[in-house]
Amino acid sequence: MKANRIADYRVTRLQFRRDRKVGDSQVGATQANIVALELIDEVGRVGLGFVQVLFQPLLPEATIAWAFGQEVFPMLVGQEAGALALRVGRPRGGNVRKMLVPFEEAIQHAVWDLFAQSSGLPLWKLLGAQRDSVPVYASGLDFHLSDHDFTELFGRAAQAGYRGYKIKVGHPEIERDLHRLDLLKKATGDDGRPVMIDANEAWTAAETRAALALFERAGHRIYWIEDPIPRDDFDGLRRLRLACPDTRVNSGEYLDLSGKRKLLQAEACDMLNVHGQVSDVMRAGWLAGEHNVEVTFGNSFLEIGVNMALALPGVRWLEYSFQNFEHLVEEPYAIRDGLIHGHDRPGHGLRLSEAVRTRCRTPEPLDEAALPPAPRWERPA
Repeated sequence: MKANRIADYRVTRLQFRRDRKVGDSQVGATQANIVALELIDEVGRVGLGFVQVLFQPLLPEATIAWAFGQEVFPMLVGQEAGALALRVGRPRGGNVRKMLVPFEEAIQHAVWDLFAQSSGLPLWKLLGAQRDSVPVYASGLDFHLSDHDFTELFGRAAQAGYRGYKIKVGHPEIERDLHRLDLLKKATGDDGRPVMIDANEAWTAAETRAALALFERAGHRIYWIEDPIPRDDFDGLRRLRLACPDTRVNSGEYLDLSGKRKLLQAEACDMLNVHGQVSDVMRAGWLAGEHNVEVTFGNSFLEIGVNMALALPGVRWLEYSFQNFEHLVEEPYAIRDGLIHGHDRPGHGLRLSEAVRTRCRTPEPLDEAALPPAPRWERPA
């Protein structure tokens, strides 16, 4: 029987205008710069992962392919996907370095995709599924939106049945943050669903306490505050937990696995925020379980984090932020009645759209004025 070892790879460079400026109190982006990475095994199965660079155009496609061939592929070729997925390495010396292109997450997605396909299982079942759906909250990445566009986005989210709402805060004028909470209440009909806020490290601990007190006086109950202060201020985060018992502290987004472990050991969060890297997320989930801390899923590319969210215990939230990337794949994950579901196909179930491969590929970087708009994709009701 022929071994199912990794034999080849393919990269596809994509660059297009976003349908709105997305961002937070610190950053904003108006274009998407993406690489689709496909790993191909000896029997022709294809594992898919995506690289996303937020704030500058990617290198030319030929350079990206060369970089992958030089830096990464020699470590993958001839290897079984399952062995790579489960391998534990030691980060030491020269093997801890940044790649020319940040392939790390894409490699994990593609390798785990191949592993699950070779096992004949959907990835979420291979990882040990504990449920078949997870609630989704609507997140606008909305800091730069006009009041009108903000209201339209969250009004549509309420009509679609999302289970909660998260907005960006951290404006230099706290009255603007309060104004947006007032707008959210009007846009959603004050429907009683949880409201979360994300400051992206804009505040000090004292500013966080003052903001939460102001919002409460104005009638806004905040379910969680996400990353209110710098990521490694574990003492400050712990003190916030104790000082604001009615609002959960959600942190960990900006920390690697080692940082997440230190965050948990310091008892500095009520909820551990994870994203898309399969191996790292599962390990972080196990650590959180040991500390009896809830895991919540932030943005992952095309919601691929649903696979881990369905497998880890006690996960109650996954973020959806309306980035209009669904056109990149043949069949995105289904979201119905505020719940997201994994694919039933072996692997993670996402396949690069052939239309995107042939018509939306941009081998060379384009100036922003020359960028095509993203095709509009409407999620079925």
